[in-house]
Amino acid sequence: MDYIMGLDIRWAAIIITELLILVLILIITISNSFRISKLIKKYEKFTKGYGEVDIETLVEKCIEKTNKITEKNKEIENQINKIERNMIHCIQKVGIVRFNAFDNVGSELSFSVALLDANDDGVVISGIYSRDNSTAYAKPITKANSKYALSAEEIKAIDEAKKIYRQMM
Repeated sequence: MDYIMGLDIRWAAIIITELLILVLILIITISNSFRISKLIKKYEKFTKGYGEVDIETLVEKCIEKTNKITEKNKEIENQINKIERNMIHCIQKVGIVRFNAFDNVGSELSFSVALLDANDDGVVISGIYSRDNSTAYAKPITKANSKYALSAEEIKAIDEAKKIYRQMM
């Protein structure tokens, strides 16, 4: 009888051990199914709008798009650099001075306009108004100076153009 009881205890221990192993496997299986469910949701969210596509194809498409965007950015950067180089030679500084060239003429109808680029190169245009006629003069400007004599008003127009530009920057 002791022998039978010993067998029953051994069998009971084996059965309990097997049941514990089955419960452990069941817990692991449930845990893994939750993890797989989360992964499936993430995968569906990641591939949303692409239909039935695998991750490898999706990553390849992303890399391809990234390369195209990088190339386009380089092109845009080159265009911006070219525009910036050209901008140096565009009129960026403008100064206007109105004045009376003659005592008997009012309303400050005479003027000097300075049109300069970033290097202070450009032109000064002056218009002298009198009761009988009006005359216009243009003088080339290099580095804010001219090889022609500049009037006080023309110098003032150049200084005004440079001053306004500095205030904008």
